[in-house]
Amino acid sequence: MQTKPESGCGPLSGIRILDLTRLLPGPVATLHLADLGADVIKIEDPGAGDYARSLGTGKTTDGKDSAYFRMINRNKRGLCLDLKQPVGVEVFLRLARDADVIIESFRPGVVDKLGIGYNTVAALNPRIVYCAISGYGQDGPYRDLAGHDINYLGYAGILGQIGRTGGDPAIPNIQIADLLGGALTATTGILAAVIEAQRTRRGRHVDVAMTDSVLAHTYFAMLRLAESGHAAPAGGDVLSGGLPCYAVYRCRDGRHMAVGALEEKFWQGCCKVLERPDWLARQFDPELREDMAQLFATRGRDEWASRFATVDCCVTPILSPEEALENEQIVARRMVIRQHPADPELTQFAPPFRLSQHEFAIRRPAPRSGEHNREILHQAGYGDSDIERLQEGGILGHTG
Repeated sequence: MQTKPESGCGPLSGIRILDLTRLLPGPVATLHLADLGADVIKIEDPGAGDYARSLGTGKTTDGKDSAYFRMINRNKRGLCLDLKQPVGVEVFLRLARDADVIIESFRPGVVDKLGIGYNTVAALNPRIVYCAISGYGQDGPYRDLAGHDINYLGYAGILGQIGRTGGDPAIPNIQIADLLGGALTATTGILAAVIEAQRTRRGRHVDVAMTDSVLAHTYFAMLRLAESGHAAPAGGDVLSGGLPCYAVYRCRDGRHMAVGALEEKFWQGCCKVLERPDWLARQFDPELREDMAQLFATRGRDEWASRFATVDCCVTPILSPEEALENEQIVARRMVIRQHPADPELTQFAPPFRLSQHEFAIRRPAPRSGEHNREILHQAGYGDSDIERLQEGGILGHTG
């Protein structure tokens, strides 16, 4: 029987997760789970490993992995394991016997070819929760196709809804399909199945398709289709800029204000600040947008923000990322972590949730490749001589 280390306080303390994912969606899912106290073992092959180690800014001058990798892999342990060799598969299945969750993001069928698929693991560990994250799901005509966030948004009908009427689609700088679909949807499915497994001792296979996930959240586009039989053009729906009371306006200095005065009381406050009581009856008149645009263009963003600051009417400045990190509300919520002893050079985000009687902590920085090989294998019952043989046989990468 394997031993499970203390993984720190947290509602998921005692839950062990074998993480086979790379890049963004899966690692962010396991980041949330690790931050909640789960013991996440990040398993990489001895060759390329997780490509995120060298993405973005790449390795730092002192040889550290990229900031991108370090940001989304904290609180995890690292194991290098060659799953293309039978002995590597044996090691994985030994770990899987006492794991609670396995999460992978290979193309459909890859884990079965490796000999570590759901049916194989479930025969050894019936309570395993086995999550597969892919672009299009485990079935359907697109199941074997490659894709990225932009492709999934395109197929789900979302990308064509982002932007200005008559213009080209705008690519958002938040990976909606990867994060909403691959990370948060997977986390929801995993937690639901873990709760059931604790009650029934039977796990489940969780099939997460990122395209499905974003499609399932296109509520307003679907409402428009139901009401009129066709979608609104980009920038023309109720909450995408089609109304003057819910839109973005450019200011004299080139920066912008966000007007979200949908409710009548908020619109009244907005018109009061704008000193245009004659606009009260034109809240939903699309032709008012041009007049409002001309008015907002007469002052700089910060001047408008100051004028609206004392009136609670959902009209606020649009901040740059740099400004957002210094915003008083963000600072008060302690959402930005700087100069943490675990990685003092890295700026990170705190988890986007607060739990009573649980204080979030960075228990460990993102693991170096194979950093915890020896520790993890010892806990799985391997002796030093066993680990040396695995090392000599090329099954492991660098042994920590």
